[in-house]
Amino acid sequence: MEVVNAIGRRKAAVARVFVTEGTGKIVINKRELEHYFPSSILQFIVKQPLNKLEALEKYDIRINMQGGGYKGQAEAARLGIARALVKINPDDKPTLRAEGFITRDPRVVERKKPGQPGARKKFQFSKR
Repeated sequence: MEVVNAIGRRKAAVARVFVTEGTGKIVINKRELEHYFPSSILQFIVKQPLNKLEALEKYDIRINMQGGGYKGQAEAARLGIARALVKINPDDKPTLRAEGFITRDPRVVERKKPGQPGARKKFQFSKR
């Protein structure tokens, strides 16, 4: 099997995912998953599509991560891995879609508007 690649995005985070056959090693920006995401919850988020398909030990995954915070990065990696797994085996798509791993979460930070302190917040109104 050759390298299968996919892109996952969430908020400001972009994950370029490269999947090859292997032993279940996940490397993000040349660091082990456990070192990149010390939180077990974020490690669980990244591994969710693999756990669902029981393919945790089948593939080696290399991820180039850019932008965003740790939560957005973990979810971007999850989307990228799910997309790569669908490229490898299209029959897995309904299973992953049912869990919501294929859907790109479109919510991003709203821009700040001129004449106010934030995106929605207004300066305090003064009558006099």
